[in-house]
Amino acid sequence: MKILLIGATGPTGQQILTRALAQGHQVTALARHPDKLTIGSERLLVVQGDVLNESSLEQAMTDQDAVICALGLSLTDSRKPTTVYSTGTRNIITAMDKKGVRRLVCITGIGSGDSRGHGGFFYDRIFLPLILNQGYIDKTRQEEEIKRSDLDWVITRPAQLTNGAAKGNYRVLLDGNYTTKTIARADVATFVLEQLSSNQYLKKTPVISY
Repeated sequence: MKILLIGATGPTGQQILTRALAQGHQVTALARHPDKLTIGSERLLVVQGDVLNESSLEQAMTDQDAVICALGLSLTDSRKPTTVYSTGTRNIITAMDKKGVRRLVCITGIGSGDSRGHGGFFYDRIFLPLILNQGYIDKTRQEEEIKRSDLDWVITRPAQLTNGAAKGNYRVLLDGNYTTKTIARADVATFVLEQLSSNQYLKKTPVISY
């Protein structure tokens, strides 16, 4: 499959990229700073661009089969009001419509949309409101942009992310009656790649957590 990966230079994006290449996918990585990607493969094309630049995004979208959006901000930037997630995703959707690409798998997180309040005491009362709040306000807008589209989308909401090894065993939660713990980026990457060809969670917002 030909995949356009947005956010490939981030820690979760790099996990997705490594596994996508290992699975035999052809990946186009759109990056503002291509030099940050040190992974080499004949199936990888790194393109300099930005989700806020519609022209570069549209060019990168040509001939793709699916898009994975793993946009992320630093902890410092997450404290500031932002529209990067929502505006960037709106541009992604526009480019997908123009190029006839249907499948979008987007990573947001626990605390966006109706998942807010399900992260446990420390996450919900301290970490989210004091550090991540502005970013997650825009992640909620990002989800709304996707839900308004007519794409074949899956919104993945990971629990608090860690850099641990993949466990391969995690919960997928949909019913709203849950409290999350953590999830390794490696397991998030595996789940996200599965959604490229599975319709099990099509137009749903699964939360994944140990």
